[in-house]
Amino acid sequence: MPIDKVGGGTPPEPNTTVKSAAEGNTSGADFSETLKKTGEAALDPYFQAASERYGVPVSLLKAVARSESNFRSDAVSRAGAVGVMQLMPATAAGLGVTDPLDPEQNIMGGAKYLRQQLDAFDGDTRLALAAYNAGPGNVRKYGGVPPFKETQNYVQKVMSLAGGSGKIPAAGSAGSRPNGDFEFNVYDSADADAKILAESLLWEILNREQDKSDER
Repeated sequence: MPIDKVGGGTPPEPNTTVKSAAEGNTSGADFSETLKKTGEAALDPYFQAASERYGVPVSLLKAVARSESNFRSDAVSRAGAVGVMQLMPATAAGLGVTDPLDPEQNIMGGAKYLRQQLDAFDGDTRLALAAYNAGPGNVRKYGGVPPFKETQNYVQKVMSLAGGSGKIPAAGSAGSRPNGDFEFNVYDSADADAKILAESLLWEILNREQDKSDER
């Protein structure tokens, strides 16, 4: 499945909190080796299942996971995002993820949320990634990738790791597969929407503070 239109890690060490989940640079060659090693962490089946269910390429999901947490299920960001795919608490709850530290639930929830962003932005991978990182409200507010250095670097990094730069076709009926897959709640809670808006605003504030720090 191409990355250009939508509409891979070291086993986690227990009891370790990651203060900055997106730290570290990775070359394309190193990432290829990372994709091969993910099976050792028993995450590959989760990425594959999430990809099949939500129609998001495995390479894109793993690129997000690498950039977000370096595949660590116990990673916690300064903004409070948790797990392999770095889900914010309200976002996780809205997706039906009951335990964001559970890598299977986290990856499935992250894939569903990324699918939602792809659908919301007409399959544009760059905008979907920007929304995943900074919130869909900020993408709409700025009419594209927000002018936050962290978000811009994030989008560029994930696209580079995933090996694409455009759009991903719609998932069609993805999300309705049987056979014991996670049945996440329908994301229609007004309360959860309000919380995610608040998280989006918090992320904007954090990015602006980081930009100011970089300019000093």
